[in-house]
Amino acid sequence: MDVVRMSKRLSFVLRHRPDSVGLTLDDAGWADVGQLLAALRISREQLELVVATNDKRRFAFDPTGTRIRASQGHSVAVDLGYGPEQPPEVLFHGTVERVLPAILAEGLRPGRRHAVHLSADVVTARAVGGRRGRPVVLRVDAAGMAAGGSSFSRSANGVWLVDTVPPQFLTVVDAASAPDG
Repeated sequence: MDVVRMSKRLSFVLRHRPDSVGLTLDDAGWADVGQLLAALRISREQLELVVATNDKRRFAFDPTGTRIRASQGHSVAVDLGYGPEQPPEVLFHGTVERVLPAILAEGLRPGRRHAVHLSADVVTARAVGGRRGRPVVLRVDAAGMAAGGSSFSRSANGVWLVDTVPPQFLTVVDAASAPDG
């Protein structure tokens, strides 16, 4: 089994299209593990390997081990139950050069997802931005946003989530010399 390929398939199913394999997520995004195994034609051991080796900890089992869900990034309606948290002073967002002008004009928007994803450090943001081209790291004035009433939450795998980031709270970071936040 190709673990990376299976991780991408699992992301697709648990975040965006559970119906593509005949699954239904509950309101909190959980899917039945047994049904998922049958739908994807994989073993429990293979699923556990994908979950355990995913470097971003994108998936989580419930305490009983009978349900699984993606930690964030859904385009289908779910309520992951992450409560508001006070963010650190600064967070980071990784993107690619070609979309930078639009971001600086309009800010960060969630697109097809439920929230904008932010990182606590430059290294992670650079890695995220580098998946689709030459990375650009943006510094987010999270303290300023929070003071202005923006609500932040943090997913089970440590990704910071917010509805939008207006452009006045963004600064382009020189990724080569940026502190790791």
